[in-house]
Amino acid sequence: MRKLYIDCSMGAAGDMMAAALLELVPDPASMLSRLNALGIPGVSYSSEKVPRGGIIGTRLHVHVNGEEEGHEHEHEHAHEHGHVHEHHHHHEHHSLHDILGIVDGLALPDAAKRHVAEIYRMMADAESRAHGRPVGEVHFHEVGAMDAVADISAVCLLMDEIGADEVIASPVNVGGGTVRCAHGVMPVPAPATAYLLEGASVYSSEPAVGELCTPTGAALLRHFARSFGSMPPLRVSSIGYGAGGRDVAGRANLLRVLLGEADGACEDDVFEISCNVDDMTGEEISFACERIFAAGALDVATIPAQMKKGRPGIIFSVLCKSSVHDDVMSALFRHTTTIGARETLCRRHVMARREEKVALPGGGSARRKISEGWGVKRVKTEFEDLARVARDAGSSLREAAETLS
Repeated sequence: MRKLYIDCSMGAAGDMMAAALLELVPDPASMLSRLNALGIPGVSYSSEKVPRGGIIGTRLHVHVNGEEEGHEHEHEHAHEHGHVHEHHHHHEHHSLHDILGIVDGLALPDAAKRHVAEIYRMMADAESRAHGRPVGEVHFHEVGAMDAVADISAVCLLMDEIGADEVIASPVNVGGGTVRCAHGVMPVPAPATAYLLEGASVYSSEPAVGELCTPTGAALLRHFARSFGSMPPLRVSSIGYGAGGRDVAGRANLLRVLLGEADGACEDDVFEISCNVDDMTGEEISFACERIFAAGALDVATIPAQMKKGRPGIIFSVLCKSSVHDDVMSALFRHTTTIGARETLCRRHVMARREEKVALPGGGSARRKISEGWGVKRVKTEFEDLARVARDAGSSLREAAETLS
């Protein structure tokens, strides 16, 4: 499985993310030509290598009608900040409908177009919530100028080109202190950015650093990242650095991306839910396990236990992901006699698993599960297929397994 990890220790901005992803493609110059052929009104892209904190990264420049947007502003993320929070006479106002019309006419793959449109709808909703207006009444001088369309379109095209199966981001450094917006001085993160980061893992660095995560950067992260946390085990194949607008003393103003294959294992968080019962029959216990599995549990086990007054009982032990937690908990209460359950959030380490088919000597095939990770590889034939081979040959399961090894 191909995974992309985004390091947001210096926040995130659209131009920085696009620049970092540009370093991952085999031919950045060819990709830059594709970006310049997208058809964004008045927009041209260029890039250069620049040092940031002693590290060389790519700086992506977006010119609108020959002028680089935001170059007069002092924010660390340069042109994007000038566009996002400052309202100048040369910035046009656009409704969400206007933006979606522009996006529909771009020379982007359909999947990338859908991503751009979804990101803009997310940003429109955040602006609407922040300013208390219906989405249709919001005019995007803050997110509608062509440089933001350029940044978002570039990221979506590059994501489509890279084709990662999963995107994971680090906790997002939002910065600290205040930022001056079109609406006045706001605390970091600014209101729309805060709404866009709902559900993400965020933190604030020292108070005086200013804004590090822009609304565009927040929207891109929320849209593409499946989760926020530490970097999973990866066999890294390429690394990209996207540079902010200026070199900042004492810190590398870079967004870093790492692309690689899952290193034969992964880790995730699961709930372990348990309850004790002493008044269910064997048939009821079996049916309960079946229904809890059907609700989405990863595993259901029953453990014999001796209850109070010497009564024999059963402990149900259930594993599930957060996405199905409520369904699994409901099934547990519906199909067991328990009146209370306890749970723990656990970190689970899992070997990478895949299935293949092997040809049988007498014709047909058998499914084989292969698990790899942590320097270990296991191969196991699917029980029903193995049992069929044993029945046909009149052999034991072990003998059948030896013929397939």
